Amino acid sequence: MKKLPYLSLFLILLLSFGCEQDETPKEDLKEVEPRPEPIIKEYGFTLNDYEVYRDTVRSGDSFGAIMDAHGVSRGKVFEIAEKVKAKFDPARINVGKSYTILKSKDSLAQVQAFIYEESRINYTVVNFKDSISIIKNEKPVTIKKKIASGVITSSLSAAMDNEGLSILLADKLADIYQWKIDFFKIQKGDQFKIIYNEKYINDTVYAGLDNIEAAVLTHYNNPYYAFEYGKDSLSGFPKFYDEKANMLQSFFLKAPLKFSRISSRYTKRRFHPVQKRWKAHKGTDYAAPTGTPIWSTADGVVIKSSYTRGNGNYVKVRHNDKYTTQYLHMSKRNAKVGQRVKQGDVIGFVGSTGLATGPHVCYRFWVYGKQEDPYKQNLPSSEPLEQSLKPMYFAKMDSLKSELDNVKFKNI
Repeated sequence: MKKLPYLSLFLILLLSFGCEQDETPKEDLKEVEPRPEPIIKEYGFTLNDYEVYRDTVRSGDSFGAIMDAHGVSRGKVFEIAEKVKAKFDPARINVGKSYTILKSKDSLAQVQAFIYEESRINYTVVNFKDSISIIKNEKPVTIKKKIASGVITSSLSAAMDNEGLSILLADKLADIYQWKIDFFKIQKGDQFKIIYNEKYINDTVYAGLDNIEAAVLTHYNNPYYAFEYGKDSLSGFPKFYDEKANMLQSFFLKAPLKFSRISSRYTKRRFHPVQKRWKAHKGTDYAAPTGTPIWSTADGVVIKSSYTRGNGNYVKVRHNDKYTTQYLHMSKRNAKVGQRVKQGDVIGFVGSTGLATGPHVCYRFWVYGKQEDPYKQNLPSSEPLEQSLKPMYFAKMDSLKSELDNVKFKNI
C-alpha cells in the first residue's frame, strides 16, 4: 500500500479539526446584554432624568449671569429672586462654592433647578420646573467613631500630622486643654490618646470633625483626662470635665493667643530693646505673626481701648475687683470701652505698634491694682459638675475611660 504524502496528511487533519469547531450549535452562543444605566439620586432628584451641569462660583459670577449663560431670561431671574429671597438671597452666592444646574433632556434644554451648596453638607434647591419653590436640606451624613494615639516630638500639631490626623483635631484638643496645660511648655515625649467622631457624606466622603468625646494627654508624666459632657448655656460649646468631675475650664486662659512663643517673660530687670536701658518688664511677651487674633483671657468689661506712644494700640479688661489684664502693641483693636467680653473673645490683633521691635502682644496682669506675673498666680477654677448630674456623668465617663486605657500609648 502506498503512503500518503505528508502534505496530504496535514490537510486531512486540518479539515477534521475545522469540522469539529463548526459543529458547535449556534443556539448555545449567548448574546451579552448591555448593562442598565445606574440610577443616580442626589438633592432629591433622579439625575438620570436631566442634563446635569456642575461648576463652582467664580470671581465676577452672579446668579443672574449664571442663569443667563444657561438661557434663563432676565425676567425669570427677577421673578425667582423675588420669590425666594426670604429664605435664600441669590445675590449672596460666594466665590468657590459649588452649584449644580438641572436641565430638561428635550430639545429645549430648559433649566429646571439650581442647587447651591453652602457647605459640604448643607445645600439649597431652587426648583422652577413648574412653579418656583425653595428647599433647604442636608446631604445624608454618617458619624464614624475613631480612636487615635500619638507622641509629641516637637509640637502637638506635628504629632497629629505624623499620625495622619487633621490639624483641626490638634486645634480642638488644644482648645480643650488650654486651661490646664501651657502649650508653650509642651515636652518632647508627652503623649496623647483621643476618642473622636468624624462626619462622612453618603458614608464615604469625609466632611470634617464632629466632636471629641474623650482624651488623655500626659504632660511631665502626669495624665490629664478630658470627657465631654453637656454644653455651655451661653456659647453652646461643649463642656469638658476630668475623671473627678472637675471642669477643665478655669477662670483664666493660660495665654491670650494660640500657638505662639514667649519671647520675653515678666521680670524686674530687662534691657529694653528700643529704649536701650535696663528697666522692669512687667508683662509677658508672646511673639506671633501680625494679624494673629488676641483673646480676652477671662470674662470682663473693657475699661480702656486706646493708643499711646509706648503701648501702641492696647485694650485693658477688668474681670472683677481683684483681676485686670492688658494687651499691648496691637495692629488693630477689636473692643470698645464699656463692652462686655467673654473668655476667648477676640479683642484685637497682633502688631508692632508703640515701642516694639517686632510683632507680638505684651500681656499684663494686675492683682488688686498691682502688676504681677500671671504664671505665679494661684488662679481660681470653674465650679465642678452639679452633684445631681454626677451619677450620669460617671457612668458615661467610666465607659470612655476604659476605652482610652485599653489603647497603648505610643513612644518616641
